[in-house]
Amino acid sequence: MIRQGMLGRLGFIAVVASIGALLVTTGAQASTVTVGSVLPPGAEPTEFGSVQTFFNTALPEKGANLTSPVSGAIVRWRMQNPVGGPFFLRVLRPNGSGGYMAAGTSNPVTPSGAGLQTFTANLPVQAGDLIGVDPTNVTDKIDVAKVAGASFGFIFPPPFDGATVAPSGSKAGEEIELSAEVQPTPAITSVAPDFGPVAGGTTVTITGTDLASASAVKFGDLPAASFKAESETKITAVAPPSAKVEAVDVTATTIAGTSATGKDDRFFYEGCVVPKLKGKKLKDAKRMLGRADCKVGKVTRRNTKPKKAGKVLSQGTKPGKVLASGSKVKLTVGKKPEADSK
Repeated sequence: MIRQGMLGRLGFIAVVASIGALLVTTGAQASTVTVGSVLPPGAEPTEFGSVQTFFNTALPEKGANLTSPVSGAIVRWRMQNPVGGPFFLRVLRPNGSGGYMAAGTSNPVTPSGAGLQTFTANLPVQAGDLIGVDPTNVTDKIDVAKVAGASFGFIFPPPFDGATVAPSGSKAGEEIELSAEVQPTPAITSVAPDFGPVAGGTTVTITGTDLASASAVKFGDLPAASFKAESETKITAVAPPSAKVEAVDVTATTIAGTSATGKDDRFFYEGCVVPKLKGKKLKDAKRMLGRADCKVGKVTRRNTKPKKAGKVLSQGTKPGKVLASGSKVKLTVGKKPEADSK
């Protein structure tokens, strides 16, 4: 028995972005947080009874997380003694009024045998979300343990993703043996040094949390020239060249998402943005170049009309051009013809 909408789920394919030939990562195993049942012993395989969503609503065991304490992605999930299938892991988001929004569903999995079964996933989750499981047949089973203080709910029929529904019922004193591992979204707390030339090439140490499995690092919209995830708290990256003198956010991306931006991840590209100097007096042109982090290069004098004497007639680099800090700009400055100066 296969419910409506299952065919779309069977076509789910995880997509992993390509990250370029210069990219270097450690491939380290990222830390995770467990959500759901602690899988207590003494459980009995129990039929779903109908094609419905089972989810725990109370877990009294010490250290058990009924809801996800972090936002990120579910990377693995487990069931004790599932029979039948395929099964789907479901993310349920409480709406604060007793209902739940169906926030996402995994690709289908089929148990390979008895005992504890572990499956991989890539399913976004937010802090406060619960997990549930859907069967495809009324005879499908999962272990249910009798635990004082525990309870589970069920939703019939299983909701479509995006729908908000109320539970169809609940049962006290029992716990569904279902758990998941959530990899938290990475966070960046500092970037050092936090500045470098527009030419790129600055080696930057990025510190934060949940960085070990980074698949991409960006400086603004630009991919890092290269990077290496050293640990959960450190990435070493090389800044790429930039066409602008500006401050950008440095971000790290893992399967659990992209780090949020803020003042602690800023990197400033230093450089000379050549100002428009034509018509300016030489002393004003020098001042403008200094403020733009540029320098005056060779100054050539050329005869001109008296009213243009002492003013910039042309500049060797076009206005708006971005150069390295301290770059020199050649100037042609007007002077009175010698016959007029006598």
